[in-house]
Amino acid sequence: MAVTRRQFSLAATSAALAGATGKAWAQAASDTDAYFGPPAVDNGITFPSTNMGSIGRQWRRQLVKYKSSEPQGTVVVDTRNHYLYVIFENSTALRYGVGVGKEGFQWFGRAQIDRKQIWPTWTPPPEMLARRPELPKFMEGGPENPMGPRGLYLYRDGKDLGYRLHGTVEPWSIGSDVSSGCIRLLSEDVIDLYQRCPVGTKVLVLRHLGSKDA
Repeated sequence: MAVTRRQFSLAATSAALAGATGKAWAQAASDTDAYFGPPAVDNGITFPSTNMGSIGRQWRRQLVKYKSSEPQGTVVVDTRNHYLYVIFENSTALRYGVGVGKEGFQWFGRAQIDRKQIWPTWTPPPEMLARRPELPKFMEGGPENPMGPRGLYLYRDGKDLGYRLHGTVEPWSIGSDVSSGCIRLLSEDVIDLYQRCPVGTKVLVLRHLGSKDA
């Protein structure tokens, strides 16, 4: 199957973030092609939609039975099982599949969404740049930005924790421990979540084995 220019660009971004070699970079374009569907447009920006047929059924957005003592509207992230829930009434919740922090970057605790951004920019923190000097120091929002189409910024007591709920250019990573602590969702899912979570939404990240308090 031929790789489109956009898919090749996405694979290039993924490979750069993963520190892949040129050979792995080319392979990534071929291996990930099936995860993308037809182009979609959001707020004037064209991006590749997700081919939901390539996503495991358990990771697709769905209404489920879920008992929680948290108030309706709260976001609960189960990092161990790679799910994010928005609490509904009558012991139900809307569940999304997510990618979470890899070993050494997992965290837990309570937070609040105090800022939201459509097609967010990305500024890697100094700690990440120290580990990965090849990364760009700043990226404008767009279809190649690893933040995806939406960013929801987590705060505690008015302080930015440095963690976000955001989209991804790597739909195959949903259901994995892959990030530097942020919670990533499919592009379509983070757009849906953005609409459901006003500023002030409470977030609870459940403890993952080996995680640390933010």
